[in-house]
Amino acid sequence: MNSSEGKVVCVTGASGYIASWLVKFLLQRGYTVRATVRDPSNPNKVDHLLKLDGAKERLHLFKADLLEEGSFDHVIQGCHGVFHTASPAHFVVDDPQTQLIDPAVKGSLNVLRSCAKSPSVKRVVFTSSIATALYNGTPRTPDTVVDETWFSNLDLLREQKMWYQFAKVSAEEAATKFLTENDIDYVVMNPAVTIGPLLQPELNGSSSLIFDLIKGSQTFLNATFGWINVKDVANAHIHAYEDASTSGRYCLAERVAHISELAIILRDMYPTLQIPDKCAGDKPLMQTFQISKEKAKTLGIEFIPLEVSLREIVESFKEKEFANF
Repeated sequence: MNSSEGKVVCVTGASGYIASWLVKFLLQRGYTVRATVRDPSNPNKVDHLLKLDGAKERLHLFKADLLEEGSFDHVIQGCHGVFHTASPAHFVVDDPQTQLIDPAVKGSLNVLRSCAKSPSVKRVVFTSSIATALYNGTPRTPDTVVDETWFSNLDLLREQKMWYQFAKVSAEEAATKFLTENDIDYVVMNPAVTIGPLLQPELNGSSSLIFDLIKGSQTFLNATFGWINVKDVANAHIHAYEDASTSGRYCLAERVAHISELAIILRDMYPTLQIPDKCAGDKPLMQTFQISKEKAKTLGIEFIPLEVSLREIVESFKEKEFANF
C-alpha cells in the first residue's frame, strides 16, 4: 500500500480537527482525497481545506449525512481506503441518544455499509478514542498501564451517564463487529485528548480544554487525561493505512498528565497569562496513570512532547485571534 500517487481515499467528517490534518497530510503525500462534510457551502467548514497545498488538483468535497442511508455510497465507490473520523463530540447533551449515540453508531454503520458495497475499498481506518479503553472498572494508579487489551464497560458508562464515552464505545463495538463479519480489512485508532495547532477556524472540544485554562478561569478541572499532538494522530492514521502489517487497535498518547501539570507548564511558558493555580472542588487530585506506547511506536510515531503541543495550540489561538493576549 505504499505508492500513494494517484490513489483515491475518502475522509469522512473532513472539517473536523483531526480530519483536517489528515486531509492536509494525505494531499502532501500525493493522494486524491474525497472529503465528506455536512455542508460544503459553509465557509467555516471548508475554506481551510480548500486552501491546503494540492487541494485544487486532488481534493473533492462531498455533502454527506451520517444518518442518511446510502449518502456515502457514491463517495466511497472507487476509493482504495476510507478514514472514518466523522462523529459528534459533545460533552453536555440534553438527549444523548439523538445527539451522540445515533450519529456515532448508526453513522458509522452507514459509512461502513457503503464500504461493504464498494469492492475497491481495501482498508478502513476507524477513528475511535482512548475512552473506549479507560473505563473497565479497574482503579487507575500511577503504576496502571492502559493498553490495547483494555475495553470500557458500557454498563458502567451508562450508570455514570458518561454519554460521550458510551457513544464512542458503542460505535467501536458496532463497527468492528460489522467490519469483521463483512471481511473488510480495518485498523482502529484510539487517540487520547488531542491538542496542537488548529487548521479549522473554530474551537473544538479538546482545544477548548486548553482555551479555558488560558482565558482567565479561576480554577482548573480536577481531571487527568492522556494527551497527544494532532499531527501525531493524523500521521498515525496514515501509517496504519499504508502499512499492510498493522491490525487491531492503537492507543495514542504522548503522556498522561493532570490538568494542574498543564497549568504549571503554561504558567512558565506564558507568565503574563492569568492561568489558574487552584483546583475546582475539594477532592484530592485525580491520580495519573500510564497509557502504553509500545504498539503506537510500531507506526513510526516519534511523539511530539506535551510542552510543544501546548505552545503550538496557544500560538494557534493567538493567530486565529480567539483571545486577546
